[in-house]
Amino acid sequence: MNDEEPPGTTELAEDRTDLAEDRTLLANERTFSGWARTAMASIGIGIGFNALFKPVEPTWVAKAIATIFILLGIFLTISAERRAASVQRRLDAHKVASISSINFRVMSVGISTGAVALLVAIWWLA
Repeated sequence: MNDEEPPGTTELAEDRTDLAEDRTLLANERTFSGWARTAMASIGIGIGFNALFKPVEPTWVAKAIATIFILLGIFLTISAERRAASVQRRLDAHKVASISSINFRVMSVGISTGAVALLVAIWWLA
């Protein structure tokens, strides 16, 4: 039995590993977008809850429950960004164009800033 590898075996193994790494990067991006959608849904639930129960007395109860959902949305988007950026730093793109870590942060800051603006509007403007 011959212990030598057939020619090209190492290159094929490296190609498969590179493609697996690319798939993981793409899965990381999809996971981040899933968590960002969940965060937006949580923020939307908070806004909806506040709008639906605004006439209820005392008004601070509806505002407090809306605040919980909006804060949950902020937490979700920040934790998703940190996790996605961590994965992104560990892996290298080979044949795909991946999103840079700064783009995850920009999206997270944008969602969080909008959520904070909504909190201000709920508590002080309405």
